[in-house]
Amino acid sequence: MSALSVRQIRFRYLTLYGLRWLPAGLMIPVMILLMQERGLTLSQIGLVAIAQGLVVLALELPTGGFADALGRKPVLAAGWVIGLVSLVIFALADSFWLFFLSWALQGVYRALDSGPLESWYVDATLAADPDAEYERGLGHAGTVSGLAIGTGALLSGGLVALGPVGPVSALTLPVLVAIALHAVSLVALRLLLVETRPAQGAAALRASMVEAPRVVGQAIGLLRRSRVLLALVAVELFWGFGMVTFESLLPVRLAEVVGGSDRAAALLGPAGSAAWLANAAGAALTPFLLRRLGAAPAAALMRVLQGGTVVGMGLLAGPVGVLVAYLACYTVHGASNPLHMGLLHRQVDGPYRTSVISLNSMMAQPAGALGAVVLTVLADRSSVSVAMVVGAVVLALAAPLYLPAWRAGRTGVPTAAGAAGEPLMAASGDRITGPEGSLAGPAPVPAPGPATSGDRAARSA
Repeated sequence: MSALSVRQIRFRYLTLYGLRWLPAGLMIPVMILLMQERGLTLSQIGLVAIAQGLVVLALELPTGGFADALGRKPVLAAGWVIGLVSLVIFALADSFWLFFLSWALQGVYRALDSGPLESWYVDATLAADPDAEYERGLGHAGTVSGLAIGTGALLSGGLVALGPVGPVSALTLPVLVAIALHAVSLVALRLLLVETRPAQGAAALRASMVEAPRVVGQAIGLLRRSRVLLALVAVELFWGFGMVTFESLLPVRLAEVVGGSDRAAALLGPAGSAAWLANAAGAALTPFLLRRLGAAPAAALMRVLQGGTVVGMGLLAGPVGVLVAYLACYTVHGASNPLHMGLLHRQVDGPYRTSVISLNSMMAQPAGALGAVVLTVLADRSSVSVAMVVGAVVLALAAPLYLPAWRAGRTGVPTAAGAAGEPLMAASGDRITGPEGSLAGPAPVPAPGPATSGDRAARSA
């Protein structure tokens, strides 16, 4: 069978990406409100979120190493199965510890999911055409995820508006549908993601267990040798902390201004759908922002603008003002991610791509867990508005961290050296390479397999 074309690879990537985020769209409007309905306080919800952050912190790099060494498909499949189990537990949970377990499993899921699908797309695209511009697909992925989450959020709001069905509460209905859709995504993953791996089965697993620590060590070494990469990864510390404002506190803020959780959940369905459509529109602006401003200046501007939108969510009076700021926040959010990830991908060659993405994601997890605790406690003891303003300031403080990437792009000079003094930054200031094109010399680039194969899920829910 012939290899997949760049267009086929992009289609499969975007299809799987959309299926991965559709269940998340159903969960986002009801997740926090359902835990409140079942008796958890905001402070307890913040503690529950720690489970996910700590698990991801522990597993992010090892699982990224496994994906690079063993293969992206088996790691993704394992992660998506665990994600399905975590949703089932969430649907049944009625205590702090069951929710804690569900979120801990979500941490395993997100650690396994973080990077393999995107890395497969980039490496498979470059294998099919070394001159292909994979940034186009990354930008389209932002649009697709926005559409998928928006559709899921709209469906979620409709299900809540239908009210309880027998013993199933209105807020639980979207969770059950998310479980069914997650199962569908597993089937699609098996059919659509194909890759060529040098070994399979027990031998491949043993080899990957030996290889993964070395891959992780090499990826960590990149941070020591590149100021650009270190600054980009550090952005996630501020981003992870500040994202708690619009992922977790917004439903509570909206419930305040409309006078009830059920009314807020029903409103968040169409509002969430519109927000993720705005997210998709923001992602579609990526080529324009790249042409007019450049990747690093545009990414820095997005951080400041997003902080401003979160201030609006926290301080504007009435549901209309809060929701307008919410839509603006997600428009900026959609533009931010492709810009950031494009800068990140330019720093490393294929053999360590997933490990570097895992490093990036790993930074967001403990920061997000800290933000969940600090901001929910602040919301309980002060107000949701104060907590959101604090998170907004932290979001905006990430902007200067894009300066090293901007300077490297303008000067085009090496910014780091290897152990033997070899330059590790390409002349364009774009990519870290070793003396023979990658950190470990020439390495096979995973190529797309046949159209059918006999032979991993990511961020907010």
